[in-house]
Amino acid sequence: MYSVALARRIRFVAKPTVDILAKTEGVEVTVASRTLEKAKALAGDVATAISLDVSKEDELNAAVSDHDLIISLIPYIYHATVVKSAIKYKKNVVTTSYISPALKELESQIEEAGILVFNEIGLDPGLDHLYAVKTIEEVHNANGKITSFISYCGGLVAPENANNPLGYKFSWSARGVLLALRNNATFFKDGEKVYVDGPELMGFTAPYEIQGFNAKKLVAYPNRDSTTFKDLYKIPEAKTVIRGTLRFQGFPEFIKVLVDLGLLKDEKVEIFTTKQSWKSTLSKYLNTTEDKLIETIKSKTKFASEEDEKIIIDGFNWFGLLSDKEIEPKGNPLDTLCSLFEKLLQLEEGERDLVLLQHTFGIENADGTTETRTSTLIDYGAPTGSGYSSMAKLVGTPAAVASQLVLADKLPIKKGLIAPYSSEINDPIIKVLKEDYGIELIEKTL
Repeated sequence: MYSVALARRIRFVAKPTVDILAKTEGVEVTVASRTLEKAKALAGDVATAISLDVSKEDELNAAVSDHDLIISLIPYIYHATVVKSAIKYKKNVVTTSYISPALKELESQIEEAGILVFNEIGLDPGLDHLYAVKTIEEVHNANGKITSFISYCGGLVAPENANNPLGYKFSWSARGVLLALRNNATFFKDGEKVYVDGPELMGFTAPYEIQGFNAKKLVAYPNRDSTTFKDLYKIPEAKTVIRGTLRFQGFPEFIKVLVDLGLLKDEKVEIFTTKQSWKSTLSKYLNTTEDKLIETIKSKTKFASEEDEKIIIDGFNWFGLLSDKEIEPKGNPLDTLCSLFEKLLQLEEGERDLVLLQHTFGIENADGTTETRTSTLIDYGAPTGSGYSSMAKLVGTPAAVASQLVLADKLPIKKGLIAPYSSEINDPIIKVLKEDYGIELIEKTL
């Protein structure tokens, strides 16, 4: 009998992981959350629920020492704390987050403890790695070259439910979504390294099309540092390497105005500590008067057209940002805005989310011919209230399958700090995801 502790604070994606592992023969699951009520809600009648604050060393050590595998679905900044406890008690760990510098610092201790810390096994990162590496290794094994690699992923709402100014609803942490919009981006384009400063990111977008998806216009923008994937994916020959995000048209334009106004900053601002109207709050924050608020907003940003200007100002009205509606003060602009978005941008009963993921490979074959291949995922979630969201399924299921393989000792690598960057790790996961859960990317040569 194996026991698994699943530490969670990401309520949106953990449920499939719990359910799949609870149905696995010989596995008992414990769900740990800061509040017992939330743990019980996630555990249901298939798992044990406990209260756990990972910042309290004694509590964390007690939970880790009592289980065989720890699945850390908490924010990445806490993973190192969990792994330190796992090192102490020689327990394996699975996470869906990128390998952070804090985890890299623990790599030698992980090796010495003889444990496996398996990261980046959700959707993005996760499924994207599985199918990127698959095609890259196939091309290299045939003595071909990857001349370009472009990958975009978007956690979206189904087009028929994109009924708000952002064309977006949250299938995971609102704060996480908004924070990601402040990141700088670096990538290779035609052999040149390109850097985009965070405040300019939403102005650095381009239309994007996916064959088979024509319901709504898409835009794409680069995400974080793509340049590292030349090494991680072993494609030093690639002249273009871009990884990025997909959104519906209108999203970047609206977010850029929020950035230009300083509304995605998370430094404490006194104005955002007391209850008052949004109109009053923004007027004070932008150092203007209420009667000149719209005029001031227009002066602090640039609109692509008069039509865009009208759409975005109408959007500000839709959210109540220009009204007497009271803010929920959170001490800074970002978190105050998050509290508003989390109320207004949730999937309603019967609505569904959508995940789009596509890799595009430029390939030079051994005989000198060239081709383009794609790997594509178009996945709709179940209507709210009737099953898993697409985001939950595509993050939680790969994490569960990786955990099953770790518990069954079926991975070729037995210890160390790893992520799915090689076929020996990836192939067993791809097989189970496809055969048991119908999760796969469709590969085509264009």
